Amino acid sequence: MTKSTRMMIATLALMAAGVAQAEQWNLVKDEDGIKVYLSEVAGSPYKAYRGVTQIKAEMPKLLALQNDVVGSCKWIHECKSQKLLKQEGDVYWVYSQFNTPWPVTPRDSVMKVTSKKASDGTVTRSMQGAPNDLPPTDGMVRVSKVDGSWTFTPKASGVVEVVYQVHTEPGGSVPSWLANKFVVEAPFNTLKAYRTLAEQP
Repeated sequence: MTKSTRMMIATLALMAAGVAQAEQWNLVKDEDGIKVYLSEVAGSPYKAYRGVTQIKAEMPKLLALQNDVVGSCKWIHECKSQKLLKQEGDVYWVYSQFNTPWPVTPRDSVMKVTSKKASDGTVTRSMQGAPNDLPPTDGMVRVSKVDGSWTFTPKASGVVEVVYQVHTEPGGSVPSWLANKFVVEAPFNTLKAYRTLAEQP
């Protein structure tokens, strides 16, 4: 076995270990039909979160709420404002600003969102941070990394299972109490508000 082959195997093993660690989800909240899970992420002090719920609504309505970039700030946790930067087919870029409690500096982010539909009707919207696609904004700290997704899986009787999963590196300094609070409140409050709007007649 050559040295380069050994190095490649070792690298793949480390990558696999990282993925496995990120998939060790622990249930931390189960309330009002919403489950929130947290996972350690290799090499990061910040946990990934995953929220899961079922919404009785048609897929077009669920996706319409997602596609309303400005309006979706109504149900995204601590969203202050949001706007569409550009769109290319099923891919678009979004700029968002978020509220933070004093004395933490408010955050903003730039995300690339890609939508894909599987043959079974499942829709996945992948979110990747693109922090360098826009110059820094005065009075804001740019979120340095976003890696997440929304997954919509049709179930029986007009119900759709919705999974909202994200890991972020918020940039700058964030107190541990705020980080720990955010990773639970963000998926729970977002899914609860989103479900309320989606299930309205």
